[in-house]
Amino acid sequence: MKYLKILSKKLGPGIITGASDDDPSGILTYLQAGVIMGVSSLWTALLSLPLMYAIQEMCARLGLVTDKGLMRLIKENYPRWILWVIALVSGVVITINIGADLLAISVVAEKLTNLPRLLWLPLAAGLILFGMVFFSYKKFVRILKWLTLSLFFYIITVLYINIDWREAILSTIWPADFEWNTTTIMLVAAIVGTTISPYLFFWQADEEVEERNREKAERKLKRFVVTKHELKDLKEDTFLGMLFSNGVMWFIILAAAHLSSFYGLKEIENFDQAALALKPLLGDKAFLMFSLGIIGTGLLAIPVLAGSIGYLIAEVFGWREGLNRHFRQAKAFYAAIIISTLVGMLLAFSGLDPVRLLVYTGVFYTLITPPLIFIIIRLANDKKLMGKKTNSFTSNALGWTAFALISLLVIFYLIAESLK
Repeated sequence: MKYLKILSKKLGPGIITGASDDDPSGILTYLQAGVIMGVSSLWTALLSLPLMYAIQEMCARLGLVTDKGLMRLIKENYPRWILWVIALVSGVVITINIGADLLAISVVAEKLTNLPRLLWLPLAAGLILFGMVFFSYKKFVRILKWLTLSLFFYIITVLYINIDWREAILSTIWPADFEWNTTTIMLVAAIVGTTISPYLFFWQADEEVEERNREKAERKLKRFVVTKHELKDLKEDTFLGMLFSNGVMWFIILAAAHLSSFYGLKEIENFDQAALALKPLLGDKAFLMFSLGIIGTGLLAIPVLAGSIGYLIAEVFGWREGLNRHFRQAKAFYAAIIISTLVGMLLAFSGLDPVRLLVYTGVFYTLITPPLIFIIIRLANDKKLMGKKTNSFTSNALGWTAFALISLLVIFYLIAESLK
C-alpha cells in the first residue's frame, strides 16, 4: 500500500494523458480493428508508441519550460488566422469526441439498468461538470488515476485465454498478412487519430504549467528553474503514460482478434458484441465489466477533453485559466468547459450510431493532426522560447516521422474515400 501511494504521487500529467487516450472512442476503435484486421493490426501499437511519446514529450516540455500552454504559444508566435483555424477546428472535433464518449456511457448504462439513455446523458454530464467545478485539482487528479484500473481487464483476459504468442509478436514486428484497402486505411486512420490526438497536445502542455505553478506555490518559490532532474522526471512520466496507453491498446486489439476467430464476427455493430472480448475471462459478467470500463474511461477522458477546450479557448482570448483555480477565479475558463460538455451532450441526443461515431472520431483527429505536429516541432526547436532545452536529434527525427506518416495517411484516406 505504501508503494502504491509513492507511485501515485510520482505519476503526473503523463499517466493521465496516456490513460485518457484509451477512452470509449479508443476502446471501440481498437476492438473494431482487432475484429476486422485480426493480429495483423498489432503493428499499429508498436509504431505509434515512439511517435506518440515524441509529440507528447515536446508538448510537456513546452509547457514546463515556457510556463505557457500550447494555444498561447501559437497565439504569440503565429498569425491570428492560424490561431483561429486551429481553435475552431480542434474545438469542433474535441466536442464531437465528448459527445461520442457521453453517448457510449449512456448506452451501456441504459442496458445495465433499463433506464433510458435520455436520463443517463444529463446525469453523466452533470456528474463530470460537478467534479470539475467543485473538486480541488489534487482530488480531481487522484480520482482520475484510479479510474485507469478498469483497463486492466483486457490485459488479464488476454493472459487468461489461449493465445498464439509467437504469431502475435511476429505480427507486431512485421505484419506480413496486412492488406491495404479502403476499410483498413480507414481503421488505421482511426487508430492513429484516437492514439495521437490533438486534445492531448493541449492538455499535457497546460497540465505541466499547472504542475509547475502548484509546485512553485507550495515551495514558495519566486522563480521556477527547470532543471535536468525535472526534465528527466517529465520524460519518464510521459513515457510511462504513453507505454500504458499503447500497451492497453495492444492487448485490446489482441483480445478482439481472438473474439473474431472464436465467435466468427466480421465487424462490431453494437456494444453487446464488443463486450464478448471479455467473455472468456468473465463469463456472464462480461457486459457488466465492459460497461464499467466504458463508464470509467469515459469519466476519465471527458474531463480531459473538456479541460483541453477550456485551456484552448481561454488562451485564445487571454482569460484566466486553470483547474487549480476556483470557479469564481476563472469563470470564463469553466464556462467554456461547461458549454463544450453540454454541446457534446446535445450531439449525443442526435440518435447517431454510437459504434460508428466512436470510430470516426479518431478519423476526424487524424485529418487535423499534421498541421499541429508541424507547429509543435517548430516551437520546440525555437531557441528564443526554449533556450538550451530545444529538441534533440532523436526528438526531431521521431517528430518529423510522425508528421510525414500521418500526412501520407491523410492523403491515402482522402483518396480511398474519393474512390468509394
